Amino acid sequence: MGLRRTPLYDLHTSLGAKMVPFAGWEMPVQYGTGVMAEHLATRETAGLFDVSHMGQVIIRALSKKNSDAALALESLIPANYLGLAEGRQRYGVLTNDKGGIRDDLMVANRGDHFFLVVNAGNADADIAYLREHLSDRCEIEVIADRALLALQGPAAEAAFAPIAQGASEMKFMDCAVFESKFGALWVTRSGYSGEDGYEISVATDNAEALTRRLLDTPGVVACGLGARDSLRMEAGLPLHGQDITPDTTPVEAGLGWSIQKVRRTGGDREGGFPGADRILAQFENGPEQKLVGLRPEGRAPMRAGTSLFVDADAADPIGEITSGGFGPSLQAPMSMGYVPAEMAKPGTALMADLRGRRLPVSVTPLPFRPANYKR
Repeated sequence: MGLRRTPLYDLHTSLGAKMVPFAGWEMPVQYGTGVMAEHLATRETAGLFDVSHMGQVIIRALSKKNSDAALALESLIPANYLGLAEGRQRYGVLTNDKGGIRDDLMVANRGDHFFLVVNAGNADADIAYLREHLSDRCEIEVIADRALLALQGPAAEAAFAPIAQGASEMKFMDCAVFESKFGALWVTRSGYSGEDGYEISVATDNAEALTRRLLDTPGVVACGLGARDSLRMEAGLPLHGQDITPDTTPVEAGLGWSIQKVRRTGGDREGGFPGADRILAQFENGPEQKLVGLRPEGRAPMRAGTSLFVDADAADPIGEITSGGFGPSLQAPMSMGYVPAEMAKPGTALMADLRGRRLPVSVTPLPFRPANYKR
């Protein structure tokens, strides 16, 4: 089976994008100016990303009561969706029976249904899983005729407000539908860059026109997967398949905040999700390992798969880097990885094996760079 293409493929190639395989799709990794310039443009003005490879799904209760859809989602995700107000969005994780993370996703309450955005690489599996477990209570509608854009950066509001009247009044994690000359836009004020911005679902037929309109705005730069990855790392945001996997729990990954008190021990809707016993026990007793930020000394990036050691002479690794690269805003290398909980304190000195050489790294708090969301 060949690689799939988003509705913006032709536009990407016309803009000189370097296209690469990613999660079954042919996606732009960078444009002519390169990853560094795209990253810094997003931090300073605004970057526009094609994220149409992500899965878009509507969950609607068969009973027509949105509270029933919320409870159905809560049976699979350890989050408070019954208490999520209309017009708001909440991050969540699909857990497995061992408490590991099947996927992470965004869930928005749109009044009479929930709108989900799931990761591209897991979209088919997620949809099958949702259908397997929720079809007796909910209709699961896959949205196949809409593209998805992420407009990120401090100039995002100024660029988007003339297109969607009312978008400037949105706060971080709000969701809304706006009528525009590009049709109905399904909008959330969110993203995965650590910057203010919007994710915009637009009908496929209008996707290129909207993209061109945004790129015609001074300061808005087309960006690819390379900048998206370095931006999310600086923001300390985990990537499924690397930093979070079916073998890592939300507590180990520092995502305990995504599990509200009502779903924890003693809460009104305690547990009731896959892997609850292990996850709730980790809240009480602490996990054995934790995901931490790591700052290598020097300029050499330490990437995923690099082993971590207590010291230069230790025979056995105590952990591993799961994400790593160079932080353009930091002007320094950065990594994330798992270490034993007792070694997760900021300032802890470790050694990393970089191509047969032991080089020093230190545990550092996440994120590497503070977020700039509009609260």
